[in-house]
Amino acid sequence: MNAVTGLSTVTGRFLLSLMFISAGIGKLGAGYEATQGYMSMMGVPTSLLPLVIATEILGGLAILFGFKTRIAAFLLAGFTVIAAAIFHNNFADQMQSILFMKDLAIAGGLLLLVANGAGNLAIDNIK
Repeated sequence: MNAVTGLSTVTGRFLLSLMFISAGIGKLGAGYEATQGYMSMMGVPTSLLPLVIATEILGGLAILFGFKTRIAAFLLAGFTVIAAAIFHNNFADQMQSILFMKDLAIAGGLLLLVANGAGNLAIDNIK
């Protein structure tokens, strides 16, 4: 693996993980009730919120550090597609269409991690 590939892989993992980690942390504290309200409005049981937060934070950390990367990326890709289908399905609203496509692009990036792994700078490669 050359330097550009290694740097691109670790940077890509950082950027993908940053979104999940910050989203999970943002739902703690003051964001918790707002997220519950949004979930309820969309017909999603609010009892799932702790699982959502854990998925975002722990999955994001796994991607960041390259720990069980293929599994974490696969699960987060599925989570992201499901979230897009539930929360951004009003295609008459241009912003919702953009958010839906953004989520699909994120899932695509995660699936590239599934296919190619975490790269050299990852816990997965410690022997």
